[in-house]
Amino acid sequence: MGEDIDRNLHGRFLRGLAAAPHGGAALRLGDRAVSFAELHETALVWAGSLLRAGVTGPVGVLAEKGTTAYAGVLAALYTGGPVVPLHVDFPPERTARMAAAAGVTAVIADARGAGLLPELRERGYRGEALLPRGGGEGAIPVAAAHAPAEPRAVPPGAPAYTLFTSGSTGRPKGVVLTHANLCHYFGVLDGRYDFGPDDAFSQTFDLTFDCGIFDLFCAWGAGAAAVPVPPRGHADLPAFLERHRVTVWFSTPSGITLARRLGALRPGALPGLRWSFFAGEALRCADVEDWTRAAPYSAVENLYGPTELTVTITGHRWLPDRSAALAVNGVVPIGSVHPGHEILLVTEDGRVTDAEEGELCVTGPQLTPGYLDPADGAGRFLRHAGRTWYRTGDRVRRLPGGELCYLGRRDAQVQVQGWRVELAEIEHALLAVGDGVAEAAAVGVEGAAGTELVVFYTGEARPPVELANRLRRTLPDGMVPKRYHHLGELPLNANRKVDRKALTERAGELLRADNNWS
Repeated sequence: MGEDIDRNLHGRFLRGLAAAPHGGAALRLGDRAVSFAELHETALVWAGSLLRAGVTGPVGVLAEKGTTAYAGVLAALYTGGPVVPLHVDFPPERTARMAAAAGVTAVIADARGAGLLPELRERGYRGEALLPRGGGEGAIPVAAAHAPAEPRAVPPGAPAYTLFTSGSTGRPKGVVLTHANLCHYFGVLDGRYDFGPDDAFSQTFDLTFDCGIFDLFCAWGAGAAAVPVPPRGHADLPAFLERHRVTVWFSTPSGITLARRLGALRPGALPGLRWSFFAGEALRCADVEDWTRAAPYSAVENLYGPTELTVTITGHRWLPDRSAALAVNGVVPIGSVHPGHEILLVTEDGRVTDAEEGELCVTGPQLTPGYLDPADGAGRFLRHAGRTWYRTGDRVRRLPGGELCYLGRRDAQVQVQGWRVELAEIEHALLAVGDGVAEAAAVGVEGAAGTELVVFYTGEARPPVELANRLRRTLPDGMVPKRYHHLGELPLNANRKVDRKALTERAGELLRADNNWS
């Protein structure tokens, strides 16, 4: 396979293939188990079919969570190209933009994804399509005869994944993660955790989320199964986790809120969990306390990291007395950066500081080589001491012992149930619909269920449902606000800029009033 395969992301699956017990499951999909051997053989056939058709570039995966999606991820990697996960529920306009930006040369699609292809082609997609569940006219033929004996190995610096984050310009930004980025990342995790073939990992994140990489390749690297959690699985989470023997849980902190609301956090209700991880939003001590009462045998970690730093870059192990004492505003510390990385804290005026608080900047082997469009990097990277540092936009405080605590954002970006949302993208999309909307300002405000998006706008008053439906033409549902408030004019601060602080305070008042009314 070549000397590079062990440093390739797909090398982790091969390691799991060797480590898994005979017939061990790589996936548990409802009542069906898909073995490592079956998934490997399927991925080889699809990879060979792609290569036979001349596909050598990035491969999109346009499928719901199922065999097609997971085998598609592996098949893309097996060709030697990067994976570009695409979401079947995203507006076609957005998906077509993502495919074009990433240079997708072929998509692997299930029946749902195949149904979207005509709309993508209307919007400019010109690549190939591999449709394993039933080919159509012009689809790449799937033939076992074309399967290579082994996956392609690529240099560590080659791209492995292209993921998209919200962009302030009104279009998503493509982030490149290399095999070397991911090799370092999983090397850190291998040294930190004791995952093995007897584990089973929840897979709550969509494959377009970077945390979905953790789910799959931690599981597969250990010879363990990944278990997608369908909506009905949350309805009775204790029963679902017991039935599928899940031992490792990973979700956003909103997953705790959902479990609490559905009555899943009874004391001792989740006894099979050994590890519980949370990322994507601020994790509150009170939520961890509720979770640990339900999962008394589970270690809990708060993970943090932007996509540009390869999934997660810090981790804090919850120890009740110590963690609660270190918490700021009731938020669990995010921990120390991974080995091999360094941090800087930067003041509001851009000066590197030795102070205890500032914007977190990180450099090291998990740092992305950049965005698909270099222009998207404007203001996101810092050159200092001859090195490039990523400016996270997150304000942190240094804690005793070198750990960090999250204080909040310094820019117009918020986290909504794991979605990293540029408020400017919402504003851009709303203004683009025209029809009387003159100005728009979006803010994020903390509600009972986490961060909620609120839009203030001027011009002609419109029904909220009409504005939301228009935004859904270009934005995924997770980025579409539910609350819209018409104003005669947007408030301005002393610098004659939109007073976002005043709008955020007003949004909080409106939200509290709505909750009290209900």
